[in-house]
Amino acid sequence: MSEWFNETLHGDYHQGFNIREVLFESKTDHQHLIIFESGSFGRVMALDGIVQTTERDEFIYHEMLAHTPLFAHGNAKNVLIIGGGDGGLLREVLKHPEVESAVQVEIDQAVIDMCVKFLPNHSAGAYENPRAEIVIGDGIDFVKQCDRQFDVILSDSTDPIGPGEVLFTSPFYEGIKRCLKPGGIFAAQNGVAFMQPDEVSTSYKRLSPLFSDTAFYTAAVPTYVGGIMTFAWASNEPSARTQELSTLQARSTASGIKTRYYNPALHVGAFALPQYLLDSID
Repeated sequence: MSEWFNETLHGDYHQGFNIREVLFESKTDHQHLIIFESGSFGRVMALDGIVQTTERDEFIYHEMLAHTPLFAHGNAKNVLIIGGGDGGLLREVLKHPEVESAVQVEIDQAVIDMCVKFLPNHSAGAYENPRAEIVIGDGIDFVKQCDRQFDVILSDSTDPIGPGEVLFTSPFYEGIKRCLKPGGIFAAQNGVAFMQPDEVSTSYKRLSPLFSDTAFYTAAVPTYVGGIMTFAWASNEPSARTQELSTLQARSTASGIKTRYYNPALHVGAFALPQYLLDSID
């Protein structure tokens, strides 16, 4: 029989990946990390038994988390990324020509090292880009102590379990607010709402007192099973979320960025939420 990796995110439901070859496995200072070759999703990385990314569909997640806020903003020169050690989000952020600096705060250097080695197409050279600044440290400590401000802040964290748990708390969001420039945008992965409804309602309760515009948008990422992946959105500039389609199309065309999932029409539609998700927020 073939060996299988069974994800442990949900107690009474799981998905499995056929393991063709284990490329790397280690218990780091912070978490258990495994990267393996799968049958249908290419190379897969998992932390503490939870799949984080796969070669086959990572572009959907990374494009939506990066391009939706960046094109909505329109002139983001300084970007902060919390987490995202696989490098995919940094890769997409740096495609924007107006971005002058992208600071990435990753708690675990081993994640970056192993992903550069075994998932090189995720970062695609982004870690060598002179506009990238890598900080090894805890994201919540960074936003509490940082004396810099950013146009866009992106949180590419693990689920709210283990090291990633603090990145869904009110103190973290308060730190995000102090680090955002006027008109800035915060976006973060927020789980699969059908399977993890409390994540959406909790994020809304914690973000809405801090920002005048708190919302969610979605994308269908096959790896994250159980329905649509949600992304949290927070800003004190409500007009950023309601940009005209023509404006987004003009910005996308001017950027010259080629995408495989994101496009301006999808951007607009992504903020239309199913009723069960709206009910969980209410």
